[in-house]
Amino acid sequence: MRWNLRMKAAERGIWKSTEMRRRLAEAGLEISTGKMSALWTGTPTTVRLDDLDIICLVLKCTTADLLVHEPEVAAARRPQAEPQAATGSTSVVPRLGRGRTLPPL
Repeated sequence: MRWNLRMKAAERGIWKSTEMRRRLAEAGLEISTGKMSALWTGTPTTVRLDDLDIICLVLKCTTADLLVHEPEVAAARRPQAEPQAATGSTSVVPRLGRGRTLPPL
């Protein structure tokens, strides 16, 4: 996910975090300077849903405008598949030995 707050704010004529913080306060969301800095300069690790609602209200946008899905980034983080063994088979077939019963249904 890409955090797109600054771009959406710029589209509304908000160029500074202090202006954004003032508008959020007018809408009922008091944000500390440190939290506003984190929201403004980078990708926050967490955002409360209530806060996100007010941010969207102030910027007249949706959450999809602020949180941009990047499937190629997610795909790049996927672990690589293990190389197959020389036999070419990686599936496991259970074998029933002496005295073993079938698993319960």
